[in-house]
Amino acid sequence: MSIRLYNTLTGEKELLETLEPGVVKFYACGPTVYNLFHIGNGRMFVVFDTIRRYLEYRGYEVRYVQNFTDVDDRIIQRANETGEGVRSVANHYIEAYFEDADRLNIRRATVHPRVTECIPDIIRFIEELMAKGHAYERGGTVYFDTYTFSDYGKLSGQSLDSMRAGFRVDVIEDKKHPTDFALWKAAKPDEEFWPSPWGNGRPGWHIECSVMNEKYLGEQIDIHAGGRDLVFPHHENEIAQTEAKTGKLFARYWLHNGTLNINGEKMSKSTGNFIMTRDLLNQKDPRAIRLFLLSAHYRHPLNYTEEALGHWENALGRIDRTLRNLEFRRQAILQAPEFLSIRSGPQKSTEQEVESTRSAFIREMDDDFNTADAIAVLFEGVRLANQTLADDTATLGDVEIWSQLLTECLDVLGIGLPQEQSQVEVAEIEQLLEERRQARLQRDFARADEIRAWLLERGIVIEDTAQGTRWIRQ
Repeated sequence: MSIRLYNTLTGEKELLETLEPGVVKFYACGPTVYNLFHIGNGRMFVVFDTIRRYLEYRGYEVRYVQNFTDVDDRIIQRANETGEGVRSVANHYIEAYFEDADRLNIRRATVHPRVTECIPDIIRFIEELMAKGHAYERGGTVYFDTYTFSDYGKLSGQSLDSMRAGFRVDVIEDKKHPTDFALWKAAKPDEEFWPSPWGNGRPGWHIECSVMNEKYLGEQIDIHAGGRDLVFPHHENEIAQTEAKTGKLFARYWLHNGTLNINGEKMSKSTGNFIMTRDLLNQKDPRAIRLFLLSAHYRHPLNYTEEALGHWENALGRIDRTLRNLEFRRQAILQAPEFLSIRSGPQKSTEQEVESTRSAFIREMDDDFNTADAIAVLFEGVRLANQTLADDTATLGDVEIWSQLLTECLDVLGIGLPQEQSQVEVAEIEQLLEERRQARLQRDFARADEIRAWLLERGIVIEDTAQGTRWIRQ
């Protein structure tokens, strides 16, 4: 396999080489569950779900972990605003996440750990950092000492001295250095807490992902992924605390998706330039939303407009029509006596076109999961499949291998298939076509035209050819 992926850590595309042959240990940062997720988060979840699907398509076993941050100031704030318990708020939005993710066809991770399930592991992790001289306690809060980790800043490309220069002296509080960050926070009044060797408190944000990584994937992983806004400080701090503890490279490849803007501007709650994924799902086809979210390379910015989404709704319609027409042609060949002569395997020329399209799709996805160009290849496949449909001599095999390839590509992209026509409807169409054939033999052309018009109203186009009558979905 020759998959190359852009590694934020090195700033280069690198060949994917996994820790275990044929296995990818893949961690993607999940939602903080204090609200529904917005469409920018939706892009991140869809992108990494697609990368996971593609790795599996290429034969890897993917151990995919996506966490829920269910301990956070914002969850506490939402609980105080609503009068609900903190756990109730978190559980509600975890359920809501799955509802919206399912509609976007985002597959469940191998494991979806919650921070609250890992508190003992977090405490042990912090104790080991303290024992190794990388952490210290101040008033019940434990901080990571960034100056004990010589590679701090390697992911974001910043030095400790340059970062330190950007901090005001009055924000240092009890920390040794302004860049130090909390591993464990002392409990505040009326706040959820857990007992620890340093007193009642709760975990800091960054330690949570390091611990869940180690608990479910081990000390070293292949891919760590998240939004570009997580490079610093979240992922930088994950690297520091994990590598300080283990003495090993934490993640070999770091993937970060680009931002999603709304009408050319950064999303902002304060300005109202903000879209919740659920609101969009309730208005638009989820499959079209997912296709839109994959329409740009994952590292590049993506701009949402009504017009852009409308374009991809129309594009999805072209794919669906082609898939339906391929299925209708297949059924027609199988059921109509006049098509007996072409119930054979694919022609050599069709096999070559299909294989060339498949190779091009793989080539684009192998190049840092380039969904934008892979989608362009998919539409070239749609064009070629429609040429096959327009050919009266196309065989059953020609139709079937185009349908198989388009379905294959859509499955990798997580788009899913259009609603299939039922066998009853196909049988009804064939019955009407037989009635029309008999009417024409009896020179009852008025009845024949009536049947044609009735089918056309329902989107079925009849074509009389030298090989017999065929029908396709308009």
